[in-house]
Formats: sequence, C-alpha cells, structure tokens
Amino acid sequence: MPIINKLIEIETEPKINIYNITPQLQDFLASTSIKNGQILVFSRHTTTALAINENEVRLLKDIKIFLQKLAPESDRYLHNDLHLRDVPEDEPINAHSHLMAMMLTTSEIIPIVDGKLALGTWQSVLFFELDGPRKRTVFVQISGE
Repeated sequence: MPIINKLIEIETEPKINIYNITPQLQDFLASTSIKNGQILVFSRHTTTALAINENEVRLLKDIKIFLQKLAPESDRYLHNDLHLRDVPEDEPINAHSHLMAMMLTTSEIIPIVDGKLALGTWQSVLFFELDGPRKRTVFVQISGE
C-alpha cells in the first residue's frame, strides 16, 4: 500500500484565524493515484489545531468568540511568567493559545472513496491559527490503493 507525504505551508494572520485547507487536501489527493484509503492531516504546532466543520463566515466568527471566552488573552496564566522560565528572547505570551488548542484536536483522518474525500455536504477541514502571525506547516499523509 503506497504512503505519500506532503507539508502544506500556511502564512497566518495575527491572533486567531481559521483557514479552510480542504482545497489543498483535494489537490494533493488528485495528484496521486490513490482511489480508496485515508488521508491523515496533522497540525505540527502547539498553538494551532484542526477541526472538521462548516466553513461559513458567521459560524467562523462565532467559533473565534467562543474560543476567546474559553481562554481569554487577558486572564492570568503561569505559562506567561516568562521571567520564571528559560525561554528564547522572542518568546510570546501565549498561554491562552495553548489552552484553546487543547480544546480542539491536532489531527483528523478522512476516508478516501473513489478518489474523493468522503466529507459530508457541509464539512470542510479547518486549520486554526491561535497565536499568529506565523509561518505554519500541516503534515498530510495519504495511504491507500
């Protein structure tokens, strides 16, 4: 069974942003000969995440507001006591971003059927930047026949 890997690079905007990466996944799948199998999508950062949900503008705004309520940037976090940690000079104050990421997931597996992602009608694969702006990478692995 062939296994094909790829990194998707994403230049993110400041703060919390949500990116629909479904088109990049579909393009990658189309570039292979895999007709049936699965695609693994893995977020490679501790302040990013993934989810499968509807890519609708007002819902995405609701999700951002919901995440900000879960872990407000203005709250007091021990992780942000940089003077008590051994960190690089450019270390951001971002405990809230780590906490938000924990409420989501780092990976998704989507079945491939007849050369297509087996997503539902309104489903999209969403990449969450929780501490931007940054250059991010998402690891993608397709396996099947």
